[in-house]
Amino acid sequence: MFKPTYKTLALVVAGLALAGAAQAQQRTASGGTYTPIDPIRIGGHVGYNFDAEDFALGAQATMPLTRMFEIYPSFDYYFQDIGTLWALNVDLKIRPPTPQGALYVGGGLNYLHFSDAGFSNGDTNLNLLGGFELRRQPLHPYAEARLILGNGSAFQLVGGVSFNLH
Repeated sequence: MFKPTYKTLALVVAGLALAGAAQAQQRTASGGTYTPIDPIRIGGHVGYNFDAEDFALGAQATMPLTRMFEIYPSFDYYFQDIGTLWALNVDLKIRPPTPQGALYVGGGLNYLHFSDAGFSNGDTNLNLLGGFELRRQPLHPYAEARLILGNGSAFQLVGGVSFNLH
């Protein structure tokens, strides 16, 4: 069985951070002009995990593959009374055709890591998520619900803001 290590996680995060935006193109109604997809967006968020009963502070990136599909890595740090708890998520967002593409759903993998006084434990889980993001602004505020399914399922709500990288 594959057991993620810090080196593996660091390699995945570095690869996602350094990956360039795919430049999918779409032909317009006039026939000759191409329009690139949205740029990569990065940002921060705050939230609350209802099962751990902890506030979270995190960061996310959105890397469009097409107008409908986006790779969505994120990191959450949970403010616990005892020990350290953090999560690394790699998800695929799907944007159904809606006005301004504001709604999204998706899923992916979650790696949840806890450590305290020499004890360390990590679990790999599944994510299901849904949210709303305003994409017609210089800044892109969003709100999201995430269900983490696995060893000790959890539910969390986050809200934040992303901005375009050019």
